[in-house]
Amino acid sequence: MTQVSRPGATLRCHEFGEGPLLGYAHGVFFSTAVEDSIGVLDWSSLSRTRRIVRYDQRGHGSSTGSPEPESYAWPALGDDLLAVADRVAGPDPVDWAGSSMGTSSLLWAAVRRPSRFRRLVLMIPPTVREGRAAATENYRAAADVVEQRGKKLWLNVLRSMPKPPIFADVSTWVFDADVPETLLPSVMRGAALSDLPGDADLKAISHPVLILAWETDPVHPVASARLLAELLPDAHLHVSSDIRNIRTWPSRIEEFLSAP
Repeated sequence: MTQVSRPGATLRCHEFGEGPLLGYAHGVFFSTAVEDSIGVLDWSSLSRTRRIVRYDQRGHGSSTGSPEPESYAWPALGDDLLAVADRVAGPDPVDWAGSSMGTSSLLWAAVRRPSRFRRLVLMIPPTVREGRAAATENYRAAADVVEQRGKKLWLNVLRSMPKPPIFADVSTWVFDADVPETLLPSVMRGAALSDLPGDADLKAISHPVLILAWETDPVHPVASARLLAELLPDAHLHVSSDIRNIRTWPSRIEEFLSAP
């Protein structure tokens, strides 16, 4: 397991497969282990043609973190992503994917150092812009709940809510938060501080981009994906309406990365 030292954190990377590098950053509260337990995205097919590097973002999974909320804001996580890319890749531009918060981290990284990347894969972008106001309040309120009443109660409340309809028949879809209780409020407050780069910065991203979204999930609205498709000059958007179509994403990613 590769480790990357960062201010206030040690990031741990999980590598497998052979071929050109594809890096990946997960979403808030998740981790490599949690995503594998849910099993929506099957990395095994991609690993036959790609060297996959997935890392646990700071404070998540096997990575450590500190209690400063600012270190979990998306621009700071973008700097973490660049440090991981520099550690696991050579000097040439690399392909990178992100999911939810990982998508936002990747966009901040691409804005700050576009020469580091070749192609970008943006999966299930989170709420952004005007929709971010409600998310901000929810994160701040959740941080207070965890501090006052504990992680378990907060987690039980979220698990009692209905799944997004697209995952209604997926038995492995169970919400989890692979973040220590001591760091969870800071992770939430960092998310509350965050939004995407400005429109002008996004329009300046010239990389080929594949955007993958799914329907019926209010935390990852299709509207966010469509906004990015409009702003990014070389973007292709695909929206899935059922789990069977979501399971085609690895082949879609490979086709996109292999295109001339």
